[in-house]
Parts: sequence; structure tokens; C-alpha cells
Amino acid sequence: MQLNGSQIVIECLKEQGVDTVFGYPGGAILNLYDELYRHQDEIKHVLTSHEQGASHAADGYARSTGKVGVCFATSGPGATNLVTGIATAYMDSVPMVAITCNVVVSLLGKDSFQEIDIAGITTPITKHNFIVKDVDRLADTIRRAFDIARTGRPGPVLVDITKDVTAAKTNYKPQTINPAEPVTKNITDEDMERAVKLISRSKKPYVFVGGGATISGAQKELKTFVDLIDAPVCDSLMGKGAFSGEDPRYTGMLGMHGTKTSNLGVSGCDLLIAIGTRFSDRVLGNPKRFAHHAKVLQIDVDPAEINKNIVVDAQIIGDVKAVLTRLNKKLTNLSHKEWMAEVNANQKKYPLTYAKGFNGPYVIESIYKKTKGKAIIATEVGQHQMWAAQYYKYEKPRTLITSGGLGTMGYGLGAAIGAAVGNPGKRVINIAGDGCFRMNMNEIATAVRQELPLIEVVMNNHVLGMVRQWQDLFYEKRYSQTTLNDNVDFVKLVEAMGATGFRATNEKEFEAALDKALKLKTPVLIDCIIDSDDKVWPMVAPGAPINECFDGDDIKSK
Repeated sequence: MQLNGSQIVIECLKEQGVDTVFGYPGGAILNLYDELYRHQDEIKHVLTSHEQGASHAADGYARSTGKVGVCFATSGPGATNLVTGIATAYMDSVPMVAITCNVVVSLLGKDSFQEIDIAGITTPITKHNFIVKDVDRLADTIRRAFDIARTGRPGPVLVDITKDVTAAKTNYKPQTINPAEPVTKNITDEDMERAVKLISRSKKPYVFVGGGATISGAQKELKTFVDLIDAPVCDSLMGKGAFSGEDPRYTGMLGMHGTKTSNLGVSGCDLLIAIGTRFSDRVLGNPKRFAHHAKVLQIDVDPAEINKNIVVDAQIIGDVKAVLTRLNKKLTNLSHKEWMAEVNANQKKYPLTYAKGFNGPYVIESIYKKTKGKAIIATEVGQHQMWAAQYYKYEKPRTLITSGGLGTMGYGLGAAIGAAVGNPGKRVINIAGDGCFRMNMNEIATAVRQELPLIEVVMNNHVLGMVRQWQDLFYEKRYSQTTLNDNVDFVKLVEAMGATGFRATNEKEFEAALDKALKLKTPVLIDCIIDSDDKVWPMVAPGAPINECFDGDDIKSK
């Protein structure tokens, strides 16, 4: 059948099962939006307040559902406003397709109005990108973009389409899209046998779980594996929920703000089994002294991650779920009673604790209790993010939506909108700091327009909390440009956008506000006034080994 380029894009989206697009229109993409109008009963469009919000919403939608997130933007500044969101998705291996439109082919390269080489700009931060100048290649390009985004190690793909292509006509043939197959071609018998030998000979194994376990859907296989080898489990920020935070084997997060139990345990184990994690610098501390008593077995779908940050003793390259399924068949039940007793003793000796009163950890624990651990938690980046990682127990994957690799302030509210749209009926709560909220607070208007029962909890300490913490500990209290001492009233601000606002200055006020918020079916903000000098503990100093983690009591005792 004969279709124009805009019709082809919409038909390809329908082929891929896309039900939601996040975006912002403009001149170059107008043909596509006109066609989208004709299909609004099949594909929902969420108009955000800013293109960056659209990219974060597509990201949050993808992380929380496992589907490919899709966002639209026009040429020039519309396209460049997607860049931070694309980079965020790239760093955390999030499947996303960003579709932009550019000026007509004859105007490319002539500094035309709102012309930008968005393909060139995004080359380092996409898994792949395309510029389509020929309508005959459009359908195949869209299909290939989705295939690349969701297969193997997922990631964002950008498709830039010139405006004349969106109007030109060509023959279109529908295709049936098959689901992505797990990557297993690199799993070898030799690697499997070496892994089984290492595991069988280990006396002190420790399992370290990353985001790859969530991406592959390996929660069940991971639980079976851990029970088989009788080992404790820690995770990265991205690995939250892949292994239940309520399981007695779970010892908490690893790294800069990891628990003392996890940091000391990994530093003392004889085999570290790293599953779907890339060994980021925030996990490693001093890489030369990371797990320096242990052999390292790494399981990852991406061969580029093997020996990149840590030299390993063995590896299995392939989809995590597929690898664990095969390993579980080869393993027999092991017992490490002494090792587990040592780890459990450390858990009792070094529990996560915080000072009494109204503070960030109290807020997170209260949210956990009120929601019974069933909410989807999104976060911005900073102290509140670490508290959300430490004090909310994630029992299931895809329930913590956060920017791990890029650390994007302004990410959370857009991502929470995407999660809420993708998971109707589920409670979505975004945990923010006042500095982060200022960066994306315009998206409250989006949540209101969409009538989303979303709760925005702002840890308002009137400072850039994590940066101030570093200034306090490592810069002799020189608080350069981290004090937010203006008079912005967040409650009035969200009320002006049509949301409901509460302010809490103590535990009782917060509990009452949260109870009311959970009953409402419209967007709510709770402005939590906490102390400017509250800190995230434990902590590892930059460049120090992770077994040298410390907290406030350690500082006082020196």
C-alpha cells in the first residue's frame, strides 16, 4: 500500500506494540504529529512541559515496564533538549527510541532555521543512530532501531527524519515483529565448567548483583542460584529489587554508600560472583584493593565489560537469565555455615541506623511502611537518592527508577510520570531534593494534565545536600554556591499548577500528609523541611578502599 513517511512511522510504532509516546511538537515534526492525531485512540501521546521531561518519561516508562520507551522531538533545540535524557538511558542500558525530525534534505548543512546535526551530537551516547533522507528506507530503519534498542545489552537509539521524508510516499508492507531472543551464542562449556569449579571450591562466596539481572528478568533464577551456593548477596544501585531486599541473605548495597556489612564482606570473601554489573567507580572505591582477597567471576551480556574496570579470573558472556538457568543445572547444594554466620554477625554489629527525629531516612522508612513496599519509587540524584536506596526494601525488580550512571539531577519527576503512565493502578512516588526539584518542577503541570496519582516528596534542606556533605567532609566547610537560601514556596508553586501541596516539619505532620496523599488520586507534593547538615552514612572517601567505610560515630571517635 502507498503511505507517506508520517503514516509509515505510526504503522511501524503499532507493529512494535507501542502504546505510549512522550514528546513535544514543533515545525519540523508537524507532519508526524498530524498523523499521530489520527491515531490517538491507538497510541497515547503524553505532552510534557519540556523535551527533557519527555526523554526522562520514556526512560521511566521503559525501566518500569520492560518495554521500549519512545519520545518525539522537533529539530534544533527540541532535539538537543533530549540529549541529557538519551545519555541517562545510555549509561543505565535503558531501551529507548528517540524520534526527531530535521529540516528538509535540501536545507541540511546550510545553517537553516532550527537545523542541528543531532545524529552527530548523540553518536557517543546512543547504542546506534540514524538519519533518514529517503522514504524508501524509513520503515526498515524504524524496525532496526527498535531491534537494536531492546536486544543484547539494551540502550537508546535515535532516528532523525528529514521533514520531506515525513511527507513523501512509498510502498509499505506490514511486518510481524518477533520478540527479542536472549543472547546465548557466547556461552561456552569451558566457561561454564570453570565457573562451576570456582564456585564449588569457594569457602567464602559473595554474590554482587547489578542491573543486568533486572533487564534479563532473572529474579527467580538468581534466587535459586543464591540458595544453591549458600551465599550472601549485595547489589548496586541499579540492581535493586533483582534480589529481594527482604531476603535474609541480603546485606545491602555495595560501594561508596553501601552498608558496612556488604563492604567488609566483599573485601573479605574468597570468590566474588558479579552478575550483570559493570563495576562502576562508585562501587569499587580503590580498584587496586577491591575484593583483593577474592577471585572474581563475572557474568555479563556485554563482552566489553569483561576486564574493563576489574581484571577477572573467569567470565561467562551471555544473557544473565540464560546463564543462571544453565549454571543451576550444573550445581549441587553447597553449605557455608561459618561464612554465613560471620556475615550475619556483621549485620547485627553494623546495622543501618540514623538519628531520631524528622530526617531523610525517617521519611523513606515511613513511606516503605505506609506502602508496604509495593510502590514504584523514582528518585532524583543526591542524598535523598541514597536514603531511598538504603531504607526502602525493594522486593521486586523494576520498582526503583533512578539515574545511576549519569547521575542526572532533574530526572526523577519525568521518570515517575513515565512509570505512572506505564503502570496504571500502581502507586508511584518520586523522592527529590529541593535542588533537583527546581530543575524539573515544570513537569508537575504534566502530571496534573494527565491526572496521575503521583506523589512528589521533596527533602527540602535548603542546600545541595550531597555536594554540601563533600564540602563539609573534604573541603573544610567551604560551602561554595550550595546554599539555596531564597524564599521559593514549593507548596504554593504546585498549587498554582493545579496539584495539592502539603508541608511537613516533623514526624506527625509528615505522617498526616502522607496518609492524605495516598488517598488522593491527583498529583501531590509533600515539602519536607529537614536539617541542612543531615548526612548519608556510611560513606567511603573518594579513592579509598571500600572496607574503610565510616559513619558519623567513627568521625566522633577519632
